[in-house]
Amino acid sequence: MVDQGGTAAAETDHSGRRRHARRRSGAASGGLMRSSALMAAGSLVSRGTGMFRLMLQAAALGTLAVGGAYNTANTLPTSLYTLLIGGALNSVLVPQLVRARTEHADGGQAHEQRLVTLVLSVLAVGTVVGVVLAPWIVGLYMPDTPGSHQLFELTVAFARFLLPQIFFYGLFFMLGQVLNARGRFGAMMWTPVLNNIVLITVFGLDRWLVPAAGDAASVTPAEVRLLGIGTTIGIALQAVCLIPYLAETGFRWRPRFDWRGTGLGKSVAAARWTLLFVGVNQVALTVVTRYANAVDVVAPQAGAGNSAYFFAQNIWMLPQGIITVSVVTAMLPRMSRAVAEHRLGDVRQDLSRGLRVTGVAIVPAAFFFLAFGPQIATVMFSYSSSGAASAQPLGQMLQAFALGLVPFSAQYLLLRGFYAFEDTRTPFWMAVWISGLDIILATGCHLFLPPRWAVIGMAAAYAASYAGGLLVTGLKLRRRLEGRLDGKRLVRTYGKLTAAAGAASAVGWAVARTCSGAVPAPVVGSALALSAGGVTMLVLFVLLARLLRVSELRSLPGLS
Repeated sequence: MVDQGGTAAAETDHSGRRRHARRRSGAASGGLMRSSALMAAGSLVSRGTGMFRLMLQAAALGTLAVGGAYNTANTLPTSLYTLLIGGALNSVLVPQLVRARTEHADGGQAHEQRLVTLVLSVLAVGTVVGVVLAPWIVGLYMPDTPGSHQLFELTVAFARFLLPQIFFYGLFFMLGQVLNARGRFGAMMWTPVLNNIVLITVFGLDRWLVPAAGDAASVTPAEVRLLGIGTTIGIALQAVCLIPYLAETGFRWRPRFDWRGTGLGKSVAAARWTLLFVGVNQVALTVVTRYANAVDVVAPQAGAGNSAYFFAQNIWMLPQGIITVSVVTAMLPRMSRAVAEHRLGDVRQDLSRGLRVTGVAIVPAAFFFLAFGPQIATVMFSYSSSGAASAQPLGQMLQAFALGLVPFSAQYLLLRGFYAFEDTRTPFWMAVWISGLDIILATGCHLFLPPRWAVIGMAAAYAASYAGGLLVTGLKLRRRLEGRLDGKRLVRTYGKLTAAAGAASAVGWAVARTCSGAVPAPVVGSALALSAGGVTMLVLFVLLARLLRVSELRSLPGLS
């Protein structure tokens, strides 16, 4: 039994703790938003220059088979890097770097040096093996048949110049994750701008100095060298420019091969499931790429193959890359610390806030793509060497992807909840479910839809697979967090956002349809329709969201 004085003292103590917790929560939330805003700004500039790069790439190589050959070859370095070690860097090493900095007497510096040495060693070996095995690797992504042999050889020629990017991708992400663990988030989002500037220069030179390639046979060795070497130089510059930022944090790297008995075995064991996760995703990517390349072979002038799929998917992922990735990158170290200190309530709070804040931008962006996909494609890609007609299938692919942006973004964020626990096994099984569904649906599109519509169907299949996986992921994470993931509030917020964005996009689409018929020129008409419809949708969405009292709307400008 406690006397009144003890009770009063306890109440005072508890009240003080609550005030302290609120101050700490508010400061942490402000820090998250400031870090996210800095990264979002860098990502916005990077993605903006990246979109201009894609437009120049389409202008130089087109959206038909030749462009598909370059895109297939340029997919290989990212795929192999991710298979080798990329997934482990993103999901396993950041939590362990954070833990090492708090638990090790030297602030985790020796652990960082060993990890950097291990990662670079694996990447160096993987790069050499990849270049040597280029023809066999390309063979997984496209068939080498008599009808496609020239296209296959062109892809192999590109791949030999592009595969050295494996090492530089790894260097970039390794140094970037060390910076993130030290609380320096901005540089990793800003240095890709340099890569885009290099590629803009390369594609600009190719567009103006080299005649447009009609088919694989017309691409010269000099053009292959220009595109291949130039692309690789851009990635190398992006990676090397992180070194000065890392030096500012006090990090000094020296090779350390004393890996045995240092705890790196835990990293390798944890990475096992991550590598399986990545492998499953790469199987799905390989299957879809092979199907899309098959369309380029049987219908080379349709503009509905791999190159169009690549451009549509890159545009579709733009909001997620600017908003969600920025928020998640700042959240993961915070959540890892919260898990280490057994503060599961803070983890749930971060995930809920992350989903709601990103939803304010992601939901209207998804409806924007659904309403204006053809106009976006016409404005951006009508100047390609393939001609304006090739933009139509690309726009329809963008519409097919559209609404899948919401579950895709949410899935990306929720998986980081598992990674904060250093749980990589559960995300693997989620990947099996999502990738398996994607492969089944994509195979159905490949077998039963005509070539003109097959890859458009595959875009819809990709979106549907993430919608199917999100529910399972949410249920799994709820059990892991030992409590509800703020479900009612999330449903209420997303319901309001969907209602506002759906109504606004319908009105915007009607305005765009009216404007497009006023000008006979397709590019000018599409630009007018996109401008009028887009502005109408944006204004109406903001008004409706305010009317529905979506409080997270205040976080939209700059995420603050």
